This record gives sequence, structure tokens and C-alpha cells, in this order.
Amino acid sequence: MQKTKRVKNPGKQRKRLFKAPAHIRHKLMSAPLSSELAASRGVKTLPVRKGDTIRIMRGDNRGFEGKVSRVALNEYRIYLEGLTREKVDGTNIFLPIHPSKVQIRNLNLDDKWRKDILARKKEIEKPEKEEKPKTVPEEAKKAPKKAEKKVKEVEEEKPAETLPEEEQAPAEKVPKVEEAPKEAPTARKPRARKPAAKTAKKTAAAKKEGVPEEKVTQEETTPAVQEKAPAKKVAKRKAAAMKAAETEEAPAKKAAAKKAATKPRVKRKASEEAEGGQ
Repeated sequence: MQKTKRVKNPGKQRKRLFKAPAHIRHKLMSAPLSSELAASRGVKTLPVRKGDTIRIMRGDNRGFEGKVSRVALNEYRIYLEGLTREKVDGTNIFLPIHPSKVQIRNLNLDDKWRKDILARKKEIEKPEKEEKPKTVPEEAKKAPKKAEKKVKEVEEEKPAETLPEEEQAPAEKVPKVEEAPKEAPTARKPRARKPAAKTAKKTAAAKKEGVPEEKVTQEETTPAVQEKAPAKKVAKRKAAAMKAAETEEAPAKKAAAKKAATKPRVKRKASEEAEGGQ
């Protein structure tokens, strides 16, 4: 039989159910066996057949027991002897029951094919397995050797056993070196200015005369010298400003001179010329 994939769509499930072939319908008509029958036959479920004794387990007719009179594969229903109801017109009809709601109490073994099914389905008693001696794998054999090597390495790395304090020889006391007290951070000293070209000349002259350099440097760094320095800077700034102003005025003067040169000369009147001639 070809295996079919499971389908979750309910519409496709119903379609497969209604269009199933006879061999699949026969399997869908199976019902569980009673506990006593299942223990004796070694089978849990079997398809219901005509002549089987059945008990209804669910529904309005629960507890009714009777023989199967007919099996309808096209309707997926079975009919029992004695289970009928009366119609309005007075006729009696058999009530249809689904095989999932019944339990097989007794089997009809008139068919030889059914006996073969029972024999095939019956559980075969499996012989007891002999316990084989457990074989130790090679890795497990190598493991203890590795463990012994590790133990030896650890023992070698361990320090020698120390004697109690009473037996130990007195160790030489090492005198402690007193650490010098840390000095507090001092303020940074101002950097000395490099001597200018004039000071260099003065120092050279002082060396010839035999005057020490310290006196020369002290004289140069006097407040009088320091006061003159900003005055020079101010004079330089004024001179630069004057030059900038002159450079700005120069193009304006040039433009005025050009205009004066390009002005047309006015012709004197004839009367003025005559007067001038007289």
C-alpha cells in the first residue's frame, strides 16, 4: 500500500474519508477487543465482521450487547440484531452504530483468513537476551595510565614538607631599610629669559674688564628696563597703523589725480579772447 501524507485541512480529510478505497475502509472499521479476549488472543484491535458479539460502550444504547447482522463499509456503520426503532408509519428499522463506540466481546472465526490475521498479529515471545561480558574500551584502559602520570607530576611540583617551627633553624633577621619621607611637591621655578644680543655684547665686554656676569644680567632685568619694553611695542604698533592708513589713502589719491587729468578743457568764448587780445 502506498503511504499518504498526513493532511491537516478538514475539508481534505473528509474528502479522503468519503473517497477511500475498500482496503482502507476495512481498516477504519476496526474496534477494540475486551481485556479478557485481548489477553487470550494477544491482539488489541480487529476489524468488525458479521457474526461478532459486540457491546455498545457509549451513546443512548450504552450497555446493549448483540451479534453483528450487517456491516456497511460505504456508511462506516454496523447493525446489531435486536437493536431497532419504530418509524412513524409503524415499520421497524435497525439503528446504525459507528465501530469506534463498541467493544468486541467474542470473535467469529469461521473465516480461515481471519485466523491467519490473528496468528500474524499475535505477539511472538522474544527469547531472553544473554548478558554478554562487558568489554572495556581502549580509551578507558588508557585513562588510568594518564591519571597516574598526572599524579606523579603533581607530586613533583609540590614543595618539600616543612618542619615545625620549633625544629626549624632560626633565620637571619634582615634589617629593615627606612624609607625616606616623600617630599612635598614644590612650585615650578620661572624660566630664565635668554639674553638678547645687547646683553651678549655687554657680557663679552664685562669678561674683558673682569666684571662678573651676574651683575650684568641683574642690571638688564631691572624694572626700568622692563618698563621700556612695552613702550617700544606701542610705538611699533602706531607706526604699523600709520603705514596701513597711508596704503589705504594712496589708491584714493591716485583715482582723484586720474580724474583731474581726464577732465575736458573748457573753450573760452570769443569775447573773452578778444578782451584778452586787447
